[in-house]
Amino acid sequence: MTPIILQVRNLKKYFPVRANLFSREQKVVHAVDDISFNVTKGRTLGIVGESGCGKSTTARLIANLMPADSGAIIFNGEGVGEIGGLELKSFRKKLQMVFQDSFASLNPRLTISETISYGPMVHDTSKEDAHLQAHDLLAKVGLDPDLFASRYPHELSGGQRQRVNIARALAFNPEVVILDEAVAALDKSVQAQVLNLLQDLKAEFELTYLFISHDLHVVHYISDDVMVMYLGQIVEMGPVEQVYSEAAHPYTRALLSAVPSMDPAHRTQKSPITGDPPNPIHPPSGCRFHDRCEHARAICASLVPALMPVQSSHVVACHMNHPSSGYETSGSDVQYASAGATR
Repeated sequence: MTPIILQVRNLKKYFPVRANLFSREQKVVHAVDDISFNVTKGRTLGIVGESGCGKSTTARLIANLMPADSGAIIFNGEGVGEIGGLELKSFRKKLQMVFQDSFASLNPRLTISETISYGPMVHDTSKEDAHLQAHDLLAKVGLDPDLFASRYPHELSGGQRQRVNIARALAFNPEVVILDEAVAALDKSVQAQVLNLLQDLKAEFELTYLFISHDLHVVHYISDDVMVMYLGQIVEMGPVEQVYSEAAHPYTRALLSAVPSMDPAHRTQKSPITGDPPNPIHPPSGCRFHDRCEHARAICASLVPALMPVQSSHVVACHMNHPSSGYETSGSDVQYASAGATR
């Protein structure tokens, strides 16, 4: 069996909200609320959801760019930052991150070669070896080192800068790379080139990706597995083809129905979701999607659904898919559940 390279256990992150002058209540935003999942070595896990669902916060917690309130990150069987576990310095060489804003994540005062070689030099690689490695990585990401090594970030296009960010991440020989909206700011032609580059680098360097994106087409193309988040929690997770063809959670189906179709016969006729997104300071009780779900019942407002298997590796947090939950179905809901939630 393929080993699990990354385990996330009961991860939580709440952000305090500044109280007003007349309020004594300490309010918090439930950004990431008790999530657990595994990432299999050599596969790409796509993370999707609306803005504010906790995707990027989850990525930063995993990369230890911000402290978690509670929970654990286990990398190759070792706890990260724990006594007797994997030290943060070693962990950060094994897990790297590529950000959405390609310009803001580069130092404008460093040349491209200096940018890529800076990290390895901090980790005790000689200056000469680090610069040789930088030139080699530039070639691997499709940039001629003779032309680009001495340039500065402002002299590059957005796609070229993102290639530099990818090369900088690879300079540490990582095992896992987190890509947080890494192609969102690129136009479609450049986006396709970078996605193909990422696929080639994944095979060459035997990488594992966590790929965060709003673009469901891109996630479908690059991912092996997909995880759907809503208001800080995981609502569905499984192999990408299975989730896309047999989505079992109403929220997942609503996201997929928003993807533009090239077939006029399959156009979306009405909005699949009603109402506004809930306040993350006071999230709804029970299932957090119940106040926007047309299939909601009383149990949905009172009991938090657990992630349960629909098929072997496909899990969903929805009472409608768990007969033991006591969810009462009738008419179209029975048909909906028995049809594998394909509408």
